[in-house]
Amino acid sequence: MYPLIRTRRLRTSASIRRLVRETIVTPDDFLVPLFVTEGKGIREEIPSMPNYFRLSLDQLEKEVKELWNMGLCSVLLFVKVDDKLKDNKGTEALNPNGLMQRAIKTVKNACPQMLVMTDVALDPFSSYGHDGIVAEGQILNDETAEVLAEMSVSHAQAGADFVAPSDMMDGRILTIREALEDEGFTNTGIMAYSAKYASAFYGPFRDALDSAPVDMANVPKDKKTYQMDYANRYEAIRETQLDIDEGADIVMVKPGLCYLDIVREIRNEVDVPVAVYQVSGEYAMVKAAAEKGWLDHDAVMLEQLTAIKRAGANIIASYFAKDFVRSLG
Repeated sequence: MYPLIRTRRLRTSASIRRLVRETIVTPDDFLVPLFVTEGKGIREEIPSMPNYFRLSLDQLEKEVKELWNMGLCSVLLFVKVDDKLKDNKGTEALNPNGLMQRAIKTVKNACPQMLVMTDVALDPFSSYGHDGIVAEGQILNDETAEVLAEMSVSHAQAGADFVAPSDMMDGRILTIREALEDEGFTNTGIMAYSAKYASAFYGPFRDALDSAPVDMANVPKDKKTYQMDYANRYEAIRETQLDIDEGADIVMVKPGLCYLDIVREIRNEVDVPVAVYQVSGEYAMVKAAAEKGWLDHDAVMLEQLTAIKRAGANIIASYFAKDFVRSLG
């Protein structure tokens, strides 16, 4: 006798599948990364990230208005800094009239209700392309954390709602939280890149910001002394819990697709929102394969985004945000 329980009954039509679907991705899930550059009238496509652009401030204004009208209500800002403004200490990052500070104000003036998060790390401002201060072949931890705290205060002064430290220095969340509190920014949130792995998927992003480590003597060739070893699992939970204990409001796993086990582990352990960054390499692979006709772009995009949310993500930072909304018809 065939079984009385037939699970296929819940798959017999599109309507029943929609009715019982467990995981649904919506525009509210997205944090949209935006790359900002100096100049005017610039909307420059990034070669390794098809249909993604570096934007001058006037184009940034147009972009955030478009995002808002599409139902995308949160952005994460990154800046491409001129080489002549870079040094080992990230001095330009503290300029109250710097590109990041002006970008924050541009977004808030164009769309006051848009949630603005800002990248906090030295690599876009570093002459060495590292997330921290370099000395005698080492990345200095505590000295870097102090600069990151000053950066965070500067971003809050410009109007940022959240700062997003992406550097992976030890103790930087507490240093930033104390600095924000001391300056009266008690409502400025921190989204910590808590489990950020030393991944090969970051290449297109580094092209976008010209922020790869330089090949010089006495300068670390990669970021493996501060970003996590991708072989490690339990370390991610420890790193995340430390950030929460130090005052992080949101924690992040980066990259996304190869780290969904980590997302689930962290989601099961913590009570704060969990963000996932679907990174540039993940985006570029789908774009390239779709361009070749090897994959159905929208189908694969939706499958990946659903997998990220199914794994436990509350927030998805993704370059696919606009593509996703458009796919809804």
